[in-house]
Amino acid sequence: MVKHDNFKTCNQSGFCKRNRDYADKVHNYGPSWNSPYKVEQFRLERGQLGGTILKTTGKGGETVRLPLTITFLKSGVARVTIDEEKRQKGEIELRHGSQARKERYSEAQDWVIAGKIDLSEDVTFSKDNEPGYTKILYGPNHKFEAKIRHEPFSIEFKRDGETQIKFNDRGLMNVEHWRPKIEKAAQEGEEAPAETEEDESTWWEESFGGNQDTKPRGPEAVALDISFPQYEHVFGIPEHAGPLSLKETRGGDGNYNDPYRLYNADVFEYEVDSPMTLYGAIPFMQAHRKDSTVGVFWLNAAETWIDIVKSKKSTNPLSLGNKGKTETQTHWISESGIMDVFVFLGPTPKDVTKAYGSLTGFTEMPQEFSLGYHQCRWNYFTEDATKEVDRKMDKFALPYDVIWLDIEYTDGKKYFTWHPLAFKDPLSIQKQLDKRNRKLVLIIDPHIKNEGDYPVVDALKSKDLGVHNKDGAIYEGHCWPGSSHWIDCFNPAALSWWASLFQYSSFKGTTPSTFIWNDMNEPSVFNGPETTMPKDNLHHGNWEHRDVHNLNGLTYHLATHDALISRKKGEPNRRPFVLTRSFFAGSQRLGAVWTGDNLASWDHLAASFPMLLSLGVSGYPFAGADVPGFFGNPTKELLTRWYQAGAFYPFFRGHAHVDTQRREPYLVGEPYLPIVSAALKLRYALLPAWYTAFHEASVEGNPIIRPMYWVHPSIEHGFGLDDQFYIGSTGLLAKPVTAEGVETIDIYLPDDEVYYDYFDYKTYAGHGLHIMHAPLAKIPLLARGGHIIPRRDRARRSSGLMKWDPFTLVVVLANNGSAEGTLYLDDGESYEFQNGAYIHRKFVFDPQKGTLRSEDLFEGAKTKEAEKYLKLMKQVRVEKVVFVGAPRTWSEKTKVGVREEGEKERKVKFTFNEGTEGRASWAVVRDPAVAIGRSWTISV
Repeated sequence: MVKHDNFKTCNQSGFCKRNRDYADKVHNYGPSWNSPYKVEQFRLERGQLGGTILKTTGKGGETVRLPLTITFLKSGVARVTIDEEKRQKGEIELRHGSQARKERYSEAQDWVIAGKIDLSEDVTFSKDNEPGYTKILYGPNHKFEAKIRHEPFSIEFKRDGETQIKFNDRGLMNVEHWRPKIEKAAQEGEEAPAETEEDESTWWEESFGGNQDTKPRGPEAVALDISFPQYEHVFGIPEHAGPLSLKETRGGDGNYNDPYRLYNADVFEYEVDSPMTLYGAIPFMQAHRKDSTVGVFWLNAAETWIDIVKSKKSTNPLSLGNKGKTETQTHWISESGIMDVFVFLGPTPKDVTKAYGSLTGFTEMPQEFSLGYHQCRWNYFTEDATKEVDRKMDKFALPYDVIWLDIEYTDGKKYFTWHPLAFKDPLSIQKQLDKRNRKLVLIIDPHIKNEGDYPVVDALKSKDLGVHNKDGAIYEGHCWPGSSHWIDCFNPAALSWWASLFQYSSFKGTTPSTFIWNDMNEPSVFNGPETTMPKDNLHHGNWEHRDVHNLNGLTYHLATHDALISRKKGEPNRRPFVLTRSFFAGSQRLGAVWTGDNLASWDHLAASFPMLLSLGVSGYPFAGADVPGFFGNPTKELLTRWYQAGAFYPFFRGHAHVDTQRREPYLVGEPYLPIVSAALKLRYALLPAWYTAFHEASVEGNPIIRPMYWVHPSIEHGFGLDDQFYIGSTGLLAKPVTAEGVETIDIYLPDDEVYYDYFDYKTYAGHGLHIMHAPLAKIPLLARGGHIIPRRDRARRSSGLMKWDPFTLVVVLANNGSAEGTLYLDDGESYEFQNGAYIHRKFVFDPQKGTLRSEDLFEGAKTKEAEKYLKLMKQVRVEKVVFVGAPRTWSEKTKVGVREEGEKERKVKFTFNEGTEGRASWAVVRDPAVAIGRSWTISV
């Protein structure tokens, strides 16, 4: 179990405790509290409102000047930044002779924001003047408004005249300004400085777990209360092992007692239903109510805590039975850096996630192999053992795409090396894998073994590319290799050097089919405070580690991502695949993530879906959890159910700890093996649907597995559901079994559309809960009427072997008889799709005309790359069309007409199958032989 003593609570984190205490003080003052911040000197110029916030520090104290900028973007997003003037100008003194920067850290945007921030020029002062306020109209048709109160400073963000988000409405804003440490008590008869009335015990030094933080700049936290009036549900701020709809954090039945923490850490055997920090941090929160979604993005890479309280207010105390309205009140607290907050006013979940993705970047289109099944273990210890797993997967006809090697493949845990005895000929592994178009993934972590005669560490030292300690010397800590140094990926020179290590001429034994796994990049330091680096370590530019901690994983992920793109000059431009454990906002641009060191237990299986859904709505949809749990030995029932669940993870990998029993899927035995095999084959059959969902994520920012509130934003019962979800835009509604001994499950249908069991076409209709039988061999999976699902039905050993296979289109008819769906295809490995080498089709069934047609959604230029790809794909056809919910009027048909563009109509075979025992009728068009990339019509 997790070692709680290794990690801080809020009470043990000085700045968190100070600001929580500050909030309690404000609450106790009640209406008499007056926030010590006021704003002056407003000016509006080219989409930016500038001013200065004045902080009064107490009776007779100084006035602290805090530059304020409110930026309005063309996208309708607003941004509020607050800095500290004295630190901007370097007019402070550092203690202990520190070399750290004097400014507040403001460079997170350089790593997180994708592309250019376009300012809106359509911003104006409101004509509705009100004394003591400044009102700015912005956004589409000026339907957004920022209402700034001058004293005390606060902001209301409105949409269509209604307040959606409030800043500092409760007066909890707190910018801990720089002040010198007063070494002596006040002389007799003198008034003590105002600061001495506060608890200074954690201002200047702080110790935890035998490590001391020297804090050369003293207290410097920033905090702000952000409220969402009339919003009961808030989502996001991953990574935590808790429910999708975030809980309150100030105690009470079923609530947490500590705030949600964002401080990337290596948490061993983490517990579920907890606000405890995990491996990654995305400080992006959405609030949702019926037909309205808004959000905030707190761009700060330092340790951050978020308190959540839900305050219920009756709309009319005389109106019995009135539910009243809920206001969700949040309190954001970061240890250092500027205050930098983006505001998204929706109004739909899709609007918010797309605007956030437009800001921080969308998920990069992955190689198609990475959507298949990955087989991993710590460790396959030899070449022969690795090859044997590959052979056994084939022997038992279990499809998979990638085999992984953990740290033991190296020579003494020195990265970019191979064990000289166990892996004498690593190329032989890849030659065997190539026969089935499979890939190899190797682990490369950021800690570099500190050992003589190791060229990598020698270069790291000689080029001075490692993280430094507080004194400016290269930092030494302990991780898997023992004594280690850490590459500083904030240093541009380190990025270039890192890329050189991945070149085939440098990393012998790797090929274009070798990809990378980045672990331990929080960074994990076994002998460090909270199993990570000291906060007063120094990075490139002399930024303290405290300022950039949550960004560290992203910078390392980026370094490896870019290194794989440039492995060999002139090589075809293949998309990289790099899995990361640690992440921040923006990491979604770089590759997949997994939820870390979970346990082989039912509660961890159940927790995986809320975690993945949270990542998806927070802009990071390419995510998965280790199947069937990393630690411990699963029962055969748990293993089987976890494979059924894992088939619906966007990233699908089996993994196990070195001390566990072997649990490759072919070892599970009867009657479980055929069930696991069916789950794997279901994943592969639906790869076209998964790949299309990834395309949507790459251009729209949509989640790949989608929670109920995101798809049905009006249906209140679904807002808190996190154990069922949709797959992309397919209409497939899954509710994997996550409890022991289950034979039936309740699945919630959010509307009155017809739903069909995906496997046997049993119908379910009517808004509300429905019982589904779910014996061990059964995956609860429904297909919502009105959708068309593309799939490939021929069982192959890997996704690469499916490249030229024909398609099946499953037309799931709605109550009104209609259906539509999309398919996206490209070569699955290169960037040629950016030059037009792709197919994007829309399929529409029109019940009035009785026609199924394929329409072109291609928006690119007709380049030579586009023409070449279409020519290659000309041979790939539709071999079958299945109509689910076929009307009885089709029962006498035996032929249907098929017309492909530029050709005459021809007749093909049609069969109708009568549904029985609550199952829908279905019909099949046999081999219409139409090209998947062309326009055509099938007339029923």
